[in-house]
Amino acid sequence: MKFGPASPMEAIGGVTVHTLRQGSLVLKKGTTIGPAELEALTRAGVKEIVVVRLEQGDVSEDVAAASLAQAVAGDGIHVERAFTGRANLFAARAGVLVVDRARVDRINGVDEAITFATLAAYKPVVEGEMVATVKLIPFGVEAKLRDAAVAAASGGALRIAPYTIKRVGIVSTLLPGLAPKVVEKTLRVTAERLAPAGRRVPHDEAALAAAIKELLGLGAELVIVFGASAIADRRDVIPAAISGIGGAIEHFGMPVDPGNLLLLGNAGGVPVLGAPGCARSPVENGFDWVLMRLLAGLKVTRAELTGMGVGGLLMEIVTRPQPRTVPDIESNRNVAAVILAAGRSTRMGGPNKLLAELGGKPLVRIVTEQALESKASDVIVVTGHQADEVQKALHGLKVKFVHNPDFAEGLASSVKTGIAAVPETADGAVICLGDMPLISAHLIDRLIEAFAPDRGNLIAVPVSDGRRGNPVLWSRRFFNELMTLDGDIGARHLIAKHGEAVAEIPVEGHGAFLDIDTPQALEAAQRG
Repeated sequence: MKFGPASPMEAIGGVTVHTLRQGSLVLKKGTTIGPAELEALTRAGVKEIVVVRLEQGDVSEDVAAASLAQAVAGDGIHVERAFTGRANLFAARAGVLVVDRARVDRINGVDEAITFATLAAYKPVVEGEMVATVKLIPFGVEAKLRDAAVAAASGGALRIAPYTIKRVGIVSTLLPGLAPKVVEKTLRVTAERLAPAGRRVPHDEAALAAAIKELLGLGAELVIVFGASAIADRRDVIPAAISGIGGAIEHFGMPVDPGNLLLLGNAGGVPVLGAPGCARSPVENGFDWVLMRLLAGLKVTRAELTGMGVGGLLMEIVTRPQPRTVPDIESNRNVAAVILAAGRSTRMGGPNKLLAELGGKPLVRIVTEQALESKASDVIVVTGHQADEVQKALHGLKVKFVHNPDFAEGLASSVKTGIAAVPETADGAVICLGDMPLISAHLIDRLIEAFAPDRGNLIAVPVSDGRRGNPVLWSRRFFNELMTLDGDIGARHLIAKHGEAVAEIPVEGHGAFLDIDTPQALEAAQRG
């Protein structure tokens, strides 16, 4: 392949290396120079242009990319037409991407001009998802290099293993203290993964063995067991139950975190998975890696499990206690109260609602006094609009004031100002709205009591008839996310995002839902 500058006349038959712009002329990279291009270049006064020319024994980038893409594509792979030296490959069906890494490495080792990239091996994919791409770096390549790459791909380098397991049995064991909603949530999360049918039995070897045996008798092709407590040893309830029906424990544990405590067994030729606790969460974890392979009928060996360590450190699941720490309930309840009192009260039509009185006291003082009477370790008041007047209304109260200069930008700026002021010694913060005078110290205390990081209760919210109210208590683990809020919205979307971390506190009455935003709401509250 020849590469270099040429006059427009000499460039005929060559391919442009760079996009050329001169006056009104735009000649894109990859354009083959013909008579029309020659005329346009001459008219534009172009004296020289950089082109490449294929020589005898060369093939164009598109021809090389297309032939290699066809060679690497195995069962369940669709190849798109090559363009500008690139041929993309797509999943023709849902399943698990199986990659022959050795072949991929051999292809990429043929020559620097030829590249082949794929998604991670064993990634679950859907129909139409792009799974790989072949890209030729230059505009052409020697045919012998293309042929060597195609030979290296002989037999196909990737395929889609379709999901073949149709009947999945699920057992969830129960212990006192395991809330029914945890089991319901587990089934809901698992349903999103595979649409299961489930059994619930006591966390007892005999009962679990009978349940597994029943599911196998019903034709289950895969059995998943969610234990009420994590598997601690090969002699624990779940592995003992598998062994008790003549099954075998193939491997316990995996170097993927979250997912360490996964157990892989077999009973009558049917895989039995002892799920780690993180499998109750929709966040990706080691359970997903093994489950999807099994659903596609791919055997997971001990060597494959132990080989998952590189890349096995996944996103932290916030509901887990910090590793290697001893739970200290009292210290975990060192919670500060943040009172948002910076708003402009635009819906009140003029007056600052926080200074309006109820029972002879400004609304903001009522809220602040309740926070001070609660078990909150510190009380922080965020000011903004009419900051001096708000501080006067709170005269004599032992609070810390922090000013939000950006209060006009909306609620989020005040949340961030308050969170930034929370002492480093605090494990969390309960965010109170200054216009909710019916929030009591008792409710704040209930939120603090429900806050239990060691049990995964990292967000505490009052609830009535399925409706979530205020205030909301947030673990320090979410402070970074709270600091990304923007505009005049709160953090409700974060509560939805981290649903597994939410502890709902049932409340009666409308105190957790009444915020005084309008003159009418104030009049109604004053009337009692």
